[in-house]
Amino acid sequence: MSNERNGRIFVAGASGAIGRPLCRLLVADGWSVVGTTRSAEKASLLRDLGVEPAIVDVFDEAALRDAVGRAAPAIVIHQLTDLPPALDPAKMPEALVRNARIREIGTRNLVAATAAAGAQRMIAESIAFAYAPGPMPYREDAPLNVDHPDFGSTARAVASLEQQVLAAPFEGIVLRYGRLYGPGTGFDRPPRGGPLHVDDAADAARRAIMGGKPGIYNVAEDDGTVSSSKAADALGWKPGFRLSAPKG
Repeated sequence: MSNERNGRIFVAGASGAIGRPLCRLLVADGWSVVGTTRSAEKASLLRDLGVEPAIVDVFDEAALRDAVGRAAPAIVIHQLTDLPPALDPAKMPEALVRNARIREIGTRNLVAATAAAGAQRMIAESIAFAYAPGPMPYREDAPLNVDHPDFGSTARAVASLEQQVLAAPFEGIVLRYGRLYGPGTGFDRPPRGGPLHVDDAADAARRAIMGGKPGIYNVAEDDGTVSSSKAADALGWKPGFRLSAPKG
């Protein structure tokens, strides 16, 4: 894959389940990567990946703007989530509230910092399982389930994230990821309803750096739930990509 070998990329959420394999791919491709974590303990993990760590909270608007500005990236990748291991049902109600806040307020702060830094493009993580009931497979123009009595708050936060990224003064690409499995997710087998391996998710973000027009793309394995034909056509993405085990 061609790229600007001296380019810089800022990955928000670099220590997450998708962030880690994504950073491995970006470093291998020759990018200079700055990656965020809220935890000083995870900074060494990022350094081991060849990533320059930035310890910052997305809700600290001033610190985030400073971190992105110092990185001076051409591309910003939004991989921020806050979910419990294996989506622990006992912890999910609070996690859903935290994730909605990240998608709304955290995205607002990251979009502002990205614009201030003069970055050219943002690639943002969304979800492919927020569609309202309707004909399947769901395509990107299908409505989101914003009126659901329980799930509606999540769908509305997803809509907010997507609208903010697409309306920003840079090129915005939204990747609607399927239901994740693989290392770091707590799930070894593909779940039902549009599964997606974390390595395939990372590969989609990597492809969106240099390819694809601004817009929304479904990214999931084909089990009849969602259509990823747009990502296949525009990004050359298809499921089945796997990273080799890290050395050491």
